[in-house]
Amino acid sequence: MALIEGIKGNRFAVFGRAGMDMFADPIGTKSEDAATFRADLGGSSANICAGLVKLGSEAALVTSVSDDAVGRFCVNRLKDYGVETRYVRAVGGEVRTSLAVYESCIEDFQNVIYRNGAADFQVTEADMDAVDYSAFTALITAGTVFAAEPSRSATFRAFDNARAAGLPVIFDIDYRPYSWPSPEVAADVLSRAGEASDLIVGNDEEFGFMAGGIDKGLDKARALAAEGRMVVYKMGHEGAITLVDGEEIRTGIYPVTAVKPNGAGDSFMAGLLASIAAGHSLRDAVLRGSACASIVVSQPGCANAMPTTAELEAFLASHPGPTE
Repeated sequence: MALIEGIKGNRFAVFGRAGMDMFADPIGTKSEDAATFRADLGGSSANICAGLVKLGSEAALVTSVSDDAVGRFCVNRLKDYGVETRYVRAVGGEVRTSLAVYESCIEDFQNVIYRNGAADFQVTEADMDAVDYSAFTALITAGTVFAAEPSRSATFRAFDNARAAGLPVIFDIDYRPYSWPSPEVAADVLSRAGEASDLIVGNDEEFGFMAGGIDKGLDKARALAAEGRMVVYKMGHEGAITLVDGEEIRTGIYPVTAVKPNGAGDSFMAGLLASIAAGHSLRDAVLRGSACASIVVSQPGCANAMPTTAELEAFLASHPGPTE
């Protein structure tokens, strides 16, 4: 399968946003009561990059950041994590790099996102044409890139470029309603992106949204898989169903005491792909992705909480195991 071979090549071009995360310190402190915040890299695609590199993969982020201190902070943190930044372009003017302010607190969890005039939406088709696709073995994108122009058209251009270079396309639906002009536009564009992808990862709500109702989500996932794609249908605490080649692989989760809900999906994607690349079976790769998600929600922060291979192995060795 070209998809699996591309993942096993272990060199990923990742499209989507980088941002700054600020999270209240210490654990359990509500944002409005915090005297201290910690700052680190954030943004779904940047998190995926950090997670991949920590697990031994190569990853380059393709995005735009604001030409200011916050944008430079994100680029510096990407470099600190070992992510390739040659395709991160600084954009002047009034656009700004995204900021997320949240807390390590499950009860009444708050995540305040600042994305007015988001810099990452300024990626252009010229940016996509400048990427050396021959240096990579697979393309990854998060769905937020499709929420506005010129990023939407540019990323579809990247899909075309990847196809021409023989790279499989991996799509994390990552639906964020606040980024889109309307649910109708989002459903149409995300469905188009899904149809152009080889591997689609999303949760039951996201597939349900694309299908026009959460009760139709699994049928939507099955229909996409029936056309030759691999689909990972995540169901939160109920685990995941991986659909490929007419088979449905059901897997559980690794229960932990969570301190926050965010970052799990990004870590799952990184763990899944890095584990396939390392030669694990598809079932085990999904479970290892689930373990990565559990590790991240049990710690403050996102990019900084992504596990290394040694940390993942230690978690698996010490945990009682996944749910049925």
